[in-house]
Amino acid sequence: MELLYEVKSSLLTILPPSFFDILDIGVLAYLIYKILKFMSQNRAGGLFKGIVVIVAAYLAAKLFHMKALAFILEKAFNIGLIALVILFQPELRRSLENMGQSKLMGFTKGSKGSSQNIWEAPIDEICKACQYFAANSVGALMVIERNEKLGDQISTGTAFKAEINSMLLKNLFFINSPLHDGAVIIQNGEIVAAGCTLPLTSRPELVDKALGSRHKAALGMSENSDALIIVVSEETGVISIAENRSLTRGLSVDALKTMLTERLMPEKDETKPDKEGSGDKKPSEDNRGKEEH
Repeated sequence: MELLYEVKSSLLTILPPSFFDILDIGVLAYLIYKILKFMSQNRAGGLFKGIVVIVAAYLAAKLFHMKALAFILEKAFNIGLIALVILFQPELRRSLENMGQSKLMGFTKGSKGSSQNIWEAPIDEICKACQYFAANSVGALMVIERNEKLGDQISTGTAFKAEINSMLLKNLFFINSPLHDGAVIIQNGEIVAAGCTLPLTSRPELVDKALGSRHKAALGMSENSDALIIVVSEETGVISIAENRSLTRGLSVDALKTMLTERLMPEKDETKPDKEGSGDKKPSEDNRGKEEH
């Protein structure tokens, strides 16, 4: 019987890998790739290098029989995983949300044609409003929901449902309006809330000191979701867009419309540029660094 077991073990070592072996290797490789990508795109990049140094020190301690150092490092590893989860809770939460909003979940959304149509008129109205805000230095903050849901932010403001209209946006951000200090949330081509509070950026040291709370909130929102955030400076009238943890400043209305169309209506033919807003104010280089406080 023992001989049969030995023969079976020998056969298993020389047989080609099964489908499940290949699948196992593929899944493991994908997970390693995602972890490395996560490390490179977040603050964890520097920490990862530190972990490599600690692991190398631990292996060296074991190799040279340095029992005290090996014992301390081994105990540090035991609590290291919990510490990493606590330190990088926002990044891990964002990654898990992205997994849930992957393209595999696309069957829950409407058809591409309907998605394209619902944004055509709203983009025009948003650009008209931004043209007015830029010309009159009216501060504005608008968040356009994409794949990740913004229920937490909607609950912080006044919820209602209305078609996007430039006149309505002007009234919401009018200086004496009770909702003008907060953000407007736009969902599926409609306004769903106003006066909303957004999280501030977790990287204030990387933000231009001249930028005000609106821009910091826009960056913070872009760090916690895949939303598009439009900001108009109250001091200079400069139009900006925040997305994917970055802020693009000094946009003309034409450039704003192009960006919104590319992000929200990617299949729309843009071979004929719109002439609307051609006379819009385009901020100079000097103004780009003078945002509100």
